[in-house]
Amino acid sequence: MIFDSHCHLNDENLYPRIDEVIEAAKKTGVKKFLVVGYDKASSLLAVDIANRYEDCYAAVGFHPTEIEGVTEEDYQEVVSLLSNKKVVAIGEIGLDYHWVKDPILRENQKAWFVKQIELANEHHLPISIHNRESTEDCVEILKENTPKYGGVMHCYSGSVETMKTVIDLGLHIALGGTVTFTNAKTPKEVAEEVPLDKLLIETDAPYLTPHPHRGEKNEPKYICLVLEEIARLKDMSKKHLEDVIYKNTCRLFNVDE
Repeated sequence: MIFDSHCHLNDENLYPRIDEVIEAAKKTGVKKFLVVGYDKASSLLAVDIANRYEDCYAAVGFHPTEIEGVTEEDYQEVVSLLSNKKVVAIGEIGLDYHWVKDPILRENQKAWFVKQIELANEHHLPISIHNRESTEDCVEILKENTPKYGGVMHCYSGSVETMKTVIDLGLHIALGGTVTFTNAKTPKEVAEEVPLDKLLIETDAPYLTPHPHRGEKNEPKYICLVLEEIARLKDMSKKHLEDVIYKNTCRLFNVDE
């Protein structure tokens, strides 16, 4: 009973083989998938996938590196998707200072982040947050613009100290393939310290493939490796961890178990 809380079955590396990818994941215990959009086209496809596959759900929104050139018509088309019951979150949204250095463009990212948090609050939805090399600004925005229906720091890469701040804001922490990397000291520390009731797991497939498959395209079937490593770090049974995380994810996204 595993819920992949963040994957991109709508990505060109996975979508052509979607039936095969879903079937392979189910054989390893994956029961549900959250397919996450990052622009208009990927959000539309995420919803289409969710409509066609009973165990798939969708998050829709504009990724911080995809906001330039977005028209009001584009935005409203994505907003219209929120009437679909299989849309359970706004995401992925947030800040990305790794790829975007221009101060003006970073300010635009902040404005879009706030705009989409407000959209989530208006529609009673949680958010899926992308944060890359922008933790200080990201946390400040979340403090000033509280996601009223919660959310998750997708592929969390920050410190234990920041994790505690994020949790105090009512958010969850999602860990993925990086926690399995042999030299990943900080993600392993976070895995040890994160409260069980605030923990989700994800693949971010086709990205961030866990050890020992690094170098391959990631798939939801590899999420079991993430689960196994966290269970080892927390010194608890895989079955107990699996059950708790599954319930956490269903509760956050308001999905029936």
